[in-house]
Amino acid sequence: MPGLIGKKIGMTSVFSAEGKNIPCTVIEAGPCVVTQIRTVEKDGYAAVQLAYDEKKEKQTSAPLKGHFAKAGTTPKQKVVEFKVGFDQELKLGDVLTAEVFANTQYVDVIGTSKGRGFQGVVKRHGFQGVGGATHGQHNRLRHPGSLGACAWPSRVFPGTRMGGHMGNARVKVFNLEVLKVMPENNLVVVKGSVPGAKGSYVMMED
Repeated sequence: MPGLIGKKIGMTSVFSAEGKNIPCTVIEAGPCVVTQIRTVEKDGYAAVQLAYDEKKEKQTSAPLKGHFAKAGTTPKQKVVEFKVGFDQELKLGDVLTAEVFANTQYVDVIGTSKGRGFQGVVKRHGFQGVGGATHGQHNRLRHPGSLGACAWPSRVFPGTRMGGHMGNARVKVFNLEVLKVMPENNLVVVKGSVPGAKGSYVMMED
């Protein structure tokens, strides 16, 4: 089950053979360079470390420069390990492109959702709000209302839904249909939306 690091280009739509308009996301998948190969004998688990997107040498630490030099490549911005095995035998310095998904029907996509900062309960949890606009209220419409018991146990239980930090979290979307793969441009078009803003990094798994 292979995987690649990519970048979310944006959303568009395509027409199916039946004439339906299908929303889809365009992802630039690769090229990714193999920078390390983990083995059960040496590391206790089997994995392939891939690196993606160019990074300025002056912004790269000395240990990382040596790490990338050992693989025979320039410094990269994003490094990810995939604990799944590849069909082909890989070695340091190998380059993987979107062609990996040429015969793939569905992929899982991992990304970081858009950060929305501190949000209230109406936006964060879908609360309806307290009362209504015609019930003599002027400043309680979007408040959460009662938070729990009054007499006993006289406290708010852990896990109660309240306002707080929303978004900017790791999200995995399963079983997105691959509509089209363009290896010459390293582009993969998947059905539906994927987490993150335009230009954000995503990980794709078969």
